[in-house]
Amino acid sequence: QVQLTESGGGLVQAGGSLNLSCASSGRAFSRNTVAWFRQAPGKERIFVASITRGAYTFYADSVKGRFTISRENAGKTVYLEMNNLKPEDTADYYCAAFDGTCTNISCRDRRLYNTWGQGTQVTVSS
Repeated sequence: QVQLTESGGGLVQAGGSLNLSCASSGRAFSRNTVAWFRQAPGKERIFVASITRGAYTFYADSVKGRFTISRENAGKTVYLEMNNLKPEDTADYYCAAFDGTCTNISCRDRRLYNTWGQGTQVTVSS
């Protein structure tokens, strides 16, 4: 089991960039699929991006071409590079993981993920 800690959130103007990190306090993510979800105030938590243990990446349509998910070589940190940020990207961002893999469809299901971080807040001003 891994424990997850997110960092890198903050306040940025529209068009700006942020880089979020998700660090494992335990073993590396080599057996895990790791994803980012986000939750805006008063709304449900939704899928943003995922990287499988085979390094396949999937993105929500709303962030495709602007966000990039990656995993560093030692395998204990997953990043979410966010560019050209928009006010509608404002949300709490959560890192999540499970032991296994998934498809472009199933990776989007938050019920697959049994380990979650505490979240990091991203605010994009217009």
